[in-house]
Amino acid sequence: MTWTLAENVVEFLTVAGDFLRSRAAENTVILTATETIRARGATAFGPDDPLFGWWAAPGGPVTAAFMHTPPYGLALTTMPAEVAAALAGALADRGRFPAGVSASTDVGPSFAAAWELRTGQPARVGRRMRLFRLGRLLPPDPPPPGRARLAAPADSGLLLDWLEAFRQEADPGAGPAAEGMVADRLSYGGLTLWETGDGPVSLAGVTRAVAGQARIGPVYTPPARRGQGFGGAVTAAVSQAARNAGVAEVLLYTDLANPTSNALYQRLGYEPVSDGVLLVFLPAPVRQP
Repeated sequence: MTWTLAENVVEFLTVAGDFLRSRAAENTVILTATETIRARGATAFGPDDPLFGWWAAPGGPVTAAFMHTPPYGLALTTMPAEVAAALAGALADRGRFPAGVSASTDVGPSFAAAWELRTGQPARVGRRMRLFRLGRLLPPDPPPPGRARLAAPADSGLLLDWLEAFRQEADPGAGPAAEGMVADRLSYGGLTLWETGDGPVSLAGVTRAVAGQARIGPVYTPPARRGQGFGGAVTAAVSQAARNAGVAEVLLYTDLANPTSNALYQRLGYEPVSDGVLLVFLPAPVRQP
């Protein structure tokens, strides 16, 4: 068995798509990102070409896969430790040095350990995450003042500002919000605002639906508007819209270091599925002569 690497998303999905779709919730990040690349092209996430790969015996089924979309780190499916170690070797041999790795709490450390052995780069925990799936939606009762509406091109300036503020809070290592990304989200109704008489007060996004699942995020409320129920209301509105559109599995990730958001989403009817970890690779120590 061996890793096959490819730069073409269509080739990747042709070979590994059935495997990814067989565990759609577990593989939500890879499924939704590759759907975005199919829609927007190889530079959907940045100027560097993405890289994909799958693990299989010749003529056998795919049993593991990965995706690398710089500036983001690797996204890995479930895989045994020895398969993760083989991937570390294949990427190092190719000269592909990701910023980090996002995976389940067992796969991520397995890959990171193999990567450090191969490259000398240690890893630190960037974020611990929990995947949630929507059960019975329980909107805020009573709801806060205002209503949900789809964001429009006229909102682009506000959306860019808020998405950049969200990035600075939640994921400073990621690239800044770009006009192309906002335009793409607007093209399929992927951003919703909660609006009061004072204007927009909160934002929630949703990915494209693929393989019967879609993922809520980002959710952002400016600091001055927090604690008033707007984030819960806009999240509930986007979740209901996804359900109305026929999405079977409505998902979202939370940062386990944020107890407020974890409690909020569970009050809305989201149920925990699995935990993951984002590990960030550090420079290899300089060896003294």
